[in-house]
Amino acid sequence: MNFTSKLPNVGTTIFTVMSSLAKEHNAINLSQGFPNFESDSKLIKLVNDAMKSGYNQYAPMMGSLELREAIADKFQNLYNSSYKPESEIVVTAGATQAIFTIISAFIKQNDEVIIFTPAYDCYKPSLELQGGKVIPVQLHYPDYKVDWNLVENKISTKTKMIIINSPQNPSGTVFSKKDMLTLEKITNNTDIIVLSDEVYEHMVFDGVKHQSACLFTELKKRTFITASFGKTFHNTGWKMGYCCGPEELMIEFIKVHQFNVFAVNHPMQIALAKYLEEPSHYNDLSSFYQQKRDLFLESISNSKFKFKPTQATYFQTLEYTAISDESDVDFAKRLTKENGIASIPLSVFNENHLDFKALRFCFAKTDKTLLQAADILNKL
Repeated sequence: MNFTSKLPNVGTTIFTVMSSLAKEHNAINLSQGFPNFESDSKLIKLVNDAMKSGYNQYAPMMGSLELREAIADKFQNLYNSSYKPESEIVVTAGATQAIFTIISAFIKQNDEVIIFTPAYDCYKPSLELQGGKVIPVQLHYPDYKVDWNLVENKISTKTKMIIINSPQNPSGTVFSKKDMLTLEKITNNTDIIVLSDEVYEHMVFDGVKHQSACLFTELKKRTFITASFGKTFHNTGWKMGYCCGPEELMIEFIKVHQFNVFAVNHPMQIALAKYLEEPSHYNDLSSFYQQKRDLFLESISNSKFKFKPTQATYFQTLEYTAISDESDVDFAKRLTKENGIASIPLSVFNENHLDFKALRFCFAKTDKTLLQAADILNKL
């Protein structure tokens, strides 16, 4: 058959490649970002209870009202910021679906969208599918600081959107209050939409504060926030997330959402609404994951890897120049095949595959797994 690919340069994702290699070589998988421990049994029971109570048919298109109200309460409690459950919150099939829906609703042929690289890998292909043009701003290891003068210089009359990801995957860095105020200033009095990917909002360390876009009054008026229950509550396979935004923008979001997935898993929504009634279920996550980060880093403190402790997320970057001069892709594959530990090379997220000789390791694992991984890394 004759056809033209809409994504001619897209192949298998690095996550699939590395996880497949890990499985093939029976390696410890610290590549793909998912926990290897169970979700809270209380949450699983709540899902089971919801199924037994008959919540097994379509949920409301925007999500169950109970869950949307719980999400609104969470924003109020955490950020003293409000979203209207009836018109400004939509429950989605994970944060990636929310991101794709936002882009599909607003990006047209030749619209320009600024992204910060290294960038989560769904942004670029989602934009290209809609005919958008990616305008990258490359951040540099190890600090990944934003040059806002460079960002401002990249804004043109064609700029439709800026995508930010804080806490950021894969770098583990967090936008400061100054960063967010600068973003607010340079987008003020424009028609630029901001997409704020905040899926790791509850995983920040060492007293760092997550600066949600909703904290900044003028910025909030032009911003979508996407979030992930899967990341937050250790059940990435559930694919549960949500999107919040001002009503005038959410109207367009809903137009696409209803013909994309229409509605998402009903019993899980009922369970999550009840689970969110206890704020400690998300407020305690930072200390939980900081303990895992510290255990991992203490365990490899005598290795040849260099690192700066990650500020957030459940990913740690390790620089390996004292071990090898291979490309990060080649080194990551060799570690998996020969040493039995899988990671993610960072160059695949960078503009022009810029290689900082650094790998990303996921520490959302049991302590036993982290210690086994550290033993391997210490021997390199």
